[in-house]
Amino acid sequence: MGTKPTKIAVLLGGILSVSAPLQAAEHLTPTATKVDETITIIGRSESTPLNIAANVNVIDAAAIEMSGATSLTDVLRGQSGIQISDSNSGAVFAMRGFSADQAANNTLILIDGRRLNNIDIAAPAINAIPLNQIERVEILSGSAGVLYGDQAVGGVINIITKAPNSAGGSIRVSGGSFDTYEGQADVSVAINDKWRLYAAGSYNQGDNYRDHNANETASILGRLQYQDDTDRFFVETSYYDNERELAGSLTKEQFEQNPRQANSFYPDDVQHEMTSAVRAGYQHQFNRQWLLSADLSYSDTDVNSISWSSEGKIKRSLFEFNPKAIATFVTDNGDISLVAGADFSQGKADYDLAYITRNNTQRLMSAYIQADVPLTQTLSYVVGGRYSDVQDDLTDVVLYPEGEKLDNSASALELGFNYRPSKSQRFYLRADDNFRFAKVDEQAYTLSEVKGLNPQTGRSYEAGWDWTLSSQTLRVSAYRLDLEDEIVYVWSPEGGANMNADASRRYGVSADWDWQIAGSTQVGLEYNYIDAKFTEGANDGKVLPWVAEHTGRGYVSVDFAQHWQLFAEGQYTGSHYEGGDTGNYSPKIEAYLLSNLALNYTRDAWLASLRVDNLFDEQYASAVYYGGYYSGSGRAVRLTASYRF
Repeated sequence: MGTKPTKIAVLLGGILSVSAPLQAAEHLTPTATKVDETITIIGRSESTPLNIAANVNVIDAAAIEMSGATSLTDVLRGQSGIQISDSNSGAVFAMRGFSADQAANNTLILIDGRRLNNIDIAAPAINAIPLNQIERVEILSGSAGVLYGDQAVGGVINIITKAPNSAGGSIRVSGGSFDTYEGQADVSVAINDKWRLYAAGSYNQGDNYRDHNANETASILGRLQYQDDTDRFFVETSYYDNERELAGSLTKEQFEQNPRQANSFYPDDVQHEMTSAVRAGYQHQFNRQWLLSADLSYSDTDVNSISWSSEGKIKRSLFEFNPKAIATFVTDNGDISLVAGADFSQGKADYDLAYITRNNTQRLMSAYIQADVPLTQTLSYVVGGRYSDVQDDLTDVVLYPEGEKLDNSASALELGFNYRPSKSQRFYLRADDNFRFAKVDEQAYTLSEVKGLNPQTGRSYEAGWDWTLSSQTLRVSAYRLDLEDEIVYVWSPEGGANMNADASRRYGVSADWDWQIAGSTQVGLEYNYIDAKFTEGANDGKVLPWVAEHTGRGYVSVDFAQHWQLFAEGQYTGSHYEGGDTGNYSPKIEAYLLSNLALNYTRDAWLASLRVDNLFDEQYASAVYYGGYYSGSGRAVRLTASYRF
C-alpha cells in the first residue's frame, strides 16, 4: 500500500529515518509479492493494510523525500481523495465529500494516536508538525466510528512521528519564494540499552503569497522513552507558536484582478496561537495473549487575535485518558484479535471576543470493543461497537446568562469481511456507523428557539479490491455514505446559525495505481469521483457545496544518474460550488490543475532538493465562503539541504 519508492528514495528514507527501517526498502525478486506495511491506525493496534477490511494508504518517509515536499499540507494534497481548503491561515482536509466549513469537524486528525482536532470548530494546527519529525502518515478513507468515535466520519489521518530507537540526528535548512526561511533539527540519544531521549525543533518565517499574510512559526518537542521486552513507557512535551497576519477574503472581482492583495478594510488583523502539550503512555505485555496500555494527555492553547479590527482572546484546553486492552488468540485459521477500551475527555473553551463572551465545557465518555476473527485461512470478519455520551455546560452572556446543560449520546456498530485468496489480492466489504457531536461553539450559536443540536449520525458502506505485485499496485473501492442531522452553519442576511441540516448522501469511487518500472522509474495515477447531494428538504437533489465531483493525481519519479532523482506531479481538482451555496445558486468555482516539480540530489548523508510548487503559476481559489475568496499560492520555489549524522 502507498507508493513504492525508487532506488534513491529508498536510500533517502534509510538516511533520514530515525526509527525502524522502511519496509519499502526490502529487496524483492521479480516474482515476489511486496511486503505489507505495519500500521497502527486500524484496530488501534499494529496491523497490515491487506489484512484489514478498510481502505488504507501509508505514506512513508521515503515517499515524502521522493516528492521534495516542504510541508505536511503538500504531502497530503491529492492523496486518497483529500480535498484541501485553505483560508490563508491554515489548511483543512475534506475526505469523502464535505464542505470546506465542515471538513475540520468530519475528518479526524491524530498525531501518534492523540487527537489534534479542537473542541471548537477551529481547524487542527497541522503546521505544528514539521516534516523532519514524521516517520509516516496513515490515511484511512471512510468512517471509523467504532474505533475512534466522534468526528471519524469521512476519514482518519494518523501522523506517526519518529521514536528514539537509535542514536543519531539531522539538520535541515531551506529557503525560497516570498522570503521564506526554515530550519529544522532533531537528535536521538541512547542513555542506556533501555532508556532513549529524542528532541526536535523547527523555525519558519515567510511573507507568503498574499499581502499582509506573513507568518513566524516555531515548535519544540522532547520525548523520554523506556522499553524492554515487556514494558514500554514514554513521556513527552511540546510547544507550538504561530503568529500570522490575516489577509482576509476578497470579492470575486478583487480575486480576478489581483489575487495577492489583502482585504483593505481590516489592515491590522492578525492571529497568534500558542499551544503547550504534555503526554504520557504506558503499556505492558503480560503474555503472548494480552497487552494493556493507557495514554494520558493534556493540551492548552491561547489564541490572541485582532479580527475585523477588534481584539479578542480564545483559551482552549483538552484533557484525555485512553486505556485499552489488546488480546491475541492463536487458532488454526489465524489469530483472533480483540481490542477493547474507553475514551475519556474534558475540553474547555473560553471566548472573550468583541461579539462573544462565552465559557463552554464538554465532557465525553466512550467505551468500544472490536474483534477480528478468521473464519478460514483466507476469510475473516471484523465486528465491533461503541457507545458515547457527551455533556455540555454552556454559559453565554447573551444567549445563556443562567447557563445551559445539554446531554447527548450516540452509538456505532461495525461489520466487515476481508477475503484474501492469495498474497497478492484482497477483497473487502464493510459497513460502519459514524457520528459527531456538535462542537462547543456550535452548540452556543444556534437559532433562539433551538436549545442544543442533535448529534450528527450516519452509516458508511464500502467495497474494495487490492492487487499487489512486486512492481505494481492497483486499488479500487466504491462507497456510499448516508448522513442524518448533519451539523452545518447556514448564513442569512438576518444572521447565520448552526443547525441540523436535511439528510444527505454521498456515492464515490476511487482508484489508484502505482508501477515501478525497471527499478529506476516509478509512475502513479489516482482518480476519485464523488456524487454528494441532499436527499430531502428544500435542497433535495442539490449538490453539496465545495465538493468537487472529480479529483485526481498523477506522478512520475525517475533516477537518471547515480545521485539524482526527478519527481513531477499533477493534482487536479474539478469544478465545485462555493462554500455555503446549498441551493446551488452561484456559478461553480472553476477546476484547476497544479503542477509540482522536484529535483533531488543525495550523496552519503547529504541531501539537497529543489522543489517548485504550482510550476505554471495557476491562479485558483483555495477557499470560498459565502462569496469571500481566498487565493491559492502562486508559483513557489524552495531549496532545501539536510545532513544526517
